[in-house]
Amino acid sequence: MPGPRSPPGSRFVALRSRDFRLLLAGQTISLTGSQMQQVAVVWQLYLLTGSPLALGMMGLFRIVPIVAFALGGGVMADALDRRRLMLFTQAALALVSVALAILAFTHRTTPAAIYALSFLAGAATAFDNPARQALVPRLVDREQLPNALSLYTTVWQVATIAGPAIGGALLAWIGPGAIYVADVLSFGAVIVALLAMEHRHVGAGRSLINAKAALEGLRFIRRTPLIWSTMLVDFAATFFAGSMLLLPIFADQLLHVGPRGLGLLYSAQPAGAVLAGAVLSTTPLPRKRGAAILWSVAIYGASIAVFGISRWFWLSLLMLGVSGAADTVSMVIRQTARQTITPDELRGRMSSVNMIFFMGGPQLGEVEAGVVAKLIGVRASVASGGLVCLATAALVALLVPALARYEE
Repeated sequence: MPGPRSPPGSRFVALRSRDFRLLLAGQTISLTGSQMQQVAVVWQLYLLTGSPLALGMMGLFRIVPIVAFALGGGVMADALDRRRLMLFTQAALALVSVALAILAFTHRTTPAAIYALSFLAGAATAFDNPARQALVPRLVDREQLPNALSLYTTVWQVATIAGPAIGGALLAWIGPGAIYVADVLSFGAVIVALLAMEHRHVGAGRSLINAKAALEGLRFIRRTPLIWSTMLVDFAATFFAGSMLLLPIFADQLLHVGPRGLGLLYSAQPAGAVLAGAVLSTTPLPRKRGAAILWSVAIYGASIAVFGISRWFWLSLLMLGVSGAADTVSMVIRQTARQTITPDELRGRMSSVNMIFFMGGPQLGEVEAGVVAKLIGVRASVASGGLVCLATAALVALLVPALARYEE
């Protein structure tokens, strides 16, 4: 159960919950390892293929299992003990890294193997993410939730700074195999944290695991405009501006900074996100939250467009940092609104549908970016995607006035 109530204006008030502290610490270590793994996987695929289309296809193999299994994952998160479900999914993700390590050390890594293991990781994520997102509000009081989500976003972004930077250095030093081993070990931190928690979520029981339960979650979202409109703007923005899998080409061919520079490019966006998250975790969210979401999406798109045409490494890092900060402001406000207005018995299903949007947008966007890059070039692909994202924010502001007027 959540810890003792605290004044809502207190700084870092969510950290007074022991179980939330455990989850936060475990996830920080585990996510750092996962981000190291991400750099290694993308770099290996790039070396094996040298193709922007092949890099973009990675997004397809990640998102297909998420779309296929997300609703089932949300139903299970509401029906079962969310903590126990996460134990199984984290173990499954660790096994994926075990397989990547074996392939790397035996020099048997192929694009097909990378795609297959990415598919399996996506399937595990389809069950892990709803359980994790629905678990957080159970560990803190309602008034502590904005602070908890800000802190969670901040430490997650810290992991995405440290992970790529360490991963890029290790790639240049000893290769990908050791990175995959480190990722396997990092999953132990979150597993230990989950085992140490006092919280137990009984859930609605196995009888809830059926198609009717999944449809109930969809109906709730359909009749709640604030939820589906924020999901829609999130998907559209990340679909058009999703281009992170093209970073190896920027590092190698366009900016000429190699694997160490690649690690810094991957870290720049989360660095900006950490700064924004730190501010949000110590200050109240803006009152006009709908406008803040739309402005954040517009700034995100504009910064990605500038990154696409930048020929200076420092400017590229800066623009990625700005995009990360803008995305974090939008993310925290969206998550707080959704988790606050969603009943606990539906949080898993709401989170599963949201996962399709917030993960589907970037992953399918990588495919789109890869195809467009093949047709008109890498820089044009990224820059045009950022401009379309900017236009999307303006269009949503006109078509969904309820979102633009949303205040708290």
